[in-house]
Amino acid sequence: MYSEDDNAALYDLLNPWDPDRWPGDAFYDELVVVADSVLDVGCGTGSMLHWSRAHGHTGRLVGLDPDPAVLARARLRADVEWVEGTAADARWQGEFDLAVMTGHAFQFLVTDDDIRASLMAVRAALRMGGRFAFETRHPQARAWEAWNPSNASDITDAAGRALRVWHEVETAADDVVTFTGTTAEPDGTVLRIDRASLRFLDVVTLDRFLAEAGFEIEARYGDWHRRPVTPTSQEIVTVARRRQEGRVRHAL
Repeated sequence: MYSEDDNAALYDLLNPWDPDRWPGDAFYDELVVVADSVLDVGCGTGSMLHWSRAHGHTGRLVGLDPDPAVLARARLRADVEWVEGTAADARWQGEFDLAVMTGHAFQFLVTDDDIRASLMAVRAALRMGGRFAFETRHPQARAWEAWNPSNASDITDAAGRALRVWHEVETAADDVVTFTGTTAEPDGTVLRIDRASLRFLDVVTLDRFLAEAGFEIEARYGDWHRRPVTPTSQEIVTVARRRQEGRVRHAL
């Protein structure tokens, strides 16, 4: 079938990190390059931090992810710190200038408790005035409607195997979408099925969670070119700053 290690390698092929080609990657790279210490929450295979180190970043770089298979690939580079765990597991205190969650990783925080615990841990990890940058798909764009087999990707993996990869929605209830990702042979023979849920928060709800956790919005964009959020935006790109102590708004 298709192993966890195979799947981690395939992720890099489907989602290459290259700020010279992709505006979203360039957006984060511009933030990382000026930060002395960076925490990549949900780092996956570590592509962003690999790139940063390879292109001259000399400060502290730390990647955090709960998946051992992707971290095994990340650890191919030993001059970055790699930690297994979730965002809510983070126990750093005031150690980073910048925290990021790329690749829509924030949307994997599905429950209110997950979001609150993760935001509080990220805030604690930041130095006073440190920044947290991440993006979520804007629910008004209804991106999940395009997740179906008709939009399959055909790819050859690192081992030379021809594959077909697609996503398919199982349920879309309230602001949570549950879907499967299928990896198959070109003839449709299924090798692997993964299931996940994503939460699609609107701006108002997202900002309420951020304020409760002690963040204030520094910048908000509707795309990677730093245009404002509009009724047609597909993304909610957020740069939030840790507020001063004593200004956290506790949830009711």
